[in-house]
Amino acid sequence: MNGKDTLFYKIVKPLLIFLIYVLFHPKVIGRDNIPKKGPLVLAGNHTKWLDPEMLCAVVRKRQVHFLAKIELFSGPASIIAKGMGAIPVDRKKHDKNALQNAIESLKEGLCIGIFPEGTINRTDDIIMPFKIGAVKMAKEADATIVPFVITGKYRLFRKGIQVEFLKPMTIKDDLDTENERLMKVVSKKLMEDKKKNVK
Repeated sequence: MNGKDTLFYKIVKPLLIFLIYVLFHPKVIGRDNIPKKGPLVLAGNHTKWLDPEMLCAVVRKRQVHFLAKIELFSGPASIIAKGMGAIPVDRKKHDKNALQNAIESLKEGLCIGIFPEGTINRTDDIIMPFKIGAVKMAKEADATIVPFVITGKYRLFRKGIQVEFLKPMTIKDDLDTENERLMKVVSKKLMEDKKKNVK
């Protein structure tokens, strides 16, 4: 990580916005909850492999630097991963280097995107247990966390997917407690949306 927003991202983003909105017609709620500057962690649920692209498209004023599996940094995919300013993570171990790189980027005022579940939720549970990385990096860098929830389905050329950004959080207390609080905020909103869709 060089601690800077990337030229590749700035060039690709208009095309990404166009494709996402034409293909999936996302509904976005709470965009005003995203600070326009300063260290920021976007943390929420993970539904499909398209989630990072969706977030990059709907977060208008910031470049989102995602933590991405290290396998994407070899071969042809590495050009895109590096160009988008992603941070490599070795998911086979507790990757301290990835966490430290994210913290350093946050201290330089950047925006980090993370899915605390660690992978796509393919279970029947509304959410999987959150790993502690999101709250840890936010506390270390004195960064704001904006939780988000992605609901609905990706349906080509039809509405169906929704992204909602919730009220910003500041991490101050015990990390385990704060991680639980973050998870409860996201899961509560997911449950509320699920109940609405059932009615």
